[in-house]
Amino acid sequence: MSDSNTTDFTSPSTFILLGIPGLEAAHVWISIPFCAIYAIAILGNVTILFIVKREPRLHGPMYYFLCMLAVSDLVVSTSILPKMLAIFWFNSREINFSACLTQMYFIHCFSAMESGIFVAMALDRYVAICNPLRHSTILTNPVVVKIGLVVLLRGGMLALPYPFLARRWPYCTTNFIPQLYCEHIAVVKLACADIRISIYYGLFVALCLIGLDVSFIAMSYTQILSAIFSLPTKDARLKTFETCGSHLCVILAFYVPGLFSVLTHRFGHNVPLYFHVLMANMYLLLPPMLNPIIYGVRTKEIRGRLLQLFIHKGT
Repeated sequence: MSDSNTTDFTSPSTFILLGIPGLEAAHVWISIPFCAIYAIAILGNVTILFIVKREPRLHGPMYYFLCMLAVSDLVVSTSILPKMLAIFWFNSREINFSACLTQMYFIHCFSAMESGIFVAMALDRYVAICNPLRHSTILTNPVVVKIGLVVLLRGGMLALPYPFLARRWPYCTTNFIPQLYCEHIAVVKLACADIRISIYYGLFVALCLIGLDVSFIAMSYTQILSAIFSLPTKDARLKTFETCGSHLCVILAFYVPGLFSVLTHRFGHNVPLYFHVLMANMYLLLPPMLNPIIYGVRTKEIRGRLLQLFIHKGT
């Protein structure tokens, strides 16, 4: 297939990922922080899974949800970063059309799952703080499994239309994608057809994830903060708030870059293209790196177990 941007085709066999338009000369240098982010994400999330599996005291709803989050982070980062590094290091820009749609599905599926996991974690914190005596009877292991299945099915179902819609459009002008991965909008914008269905569906999913999920999390934390401030002593309030601190930090690390990326994409028409691309990538790359760091630093049980491992190895 020709790489010419004037080639006529209706079913492309490959797409060409352009990387970061305008910063091609700096790709090798940009790869250094991207590679570090990937290494930290893999090491951190695998460590979280290892510690929770090895420590029976951590076999509870909060840590089960944390393991789900770690798996989701591993899938998202592995779906995009190896190809990014191949573009940076080897100029390997071609991606098969089916592989592009598969990557698109995994990105959107597990991003939606991650948002659902944050809702589940907010529910866990709400029950633990507002109904502590009933926590073990409300969030039993079967209930946690059911919540996990709902989160998985919701993510899979919300993401499923993305590749199907992208596959049905004819592509007759270009196969060059100004991105480092197969982002849904970046792909369907190449179609020579009315893609309003794809655009409207993307907005619907964003409304579900950012609107409904954030609203539920906000309502949960409104109740949580009300319960915290009603505690009799300052020490009790601080100790209880610390149990929610790590969750609030990872929520901010996930939603703030995502919201900023959406706003920049919709309204930042005068913003350089390379800034759009970098923001779209940071939205997906930062949470997998930051989540295990935040939980490792702020969660006493995980921090203690990690220190025990290092001390044991050092003796």
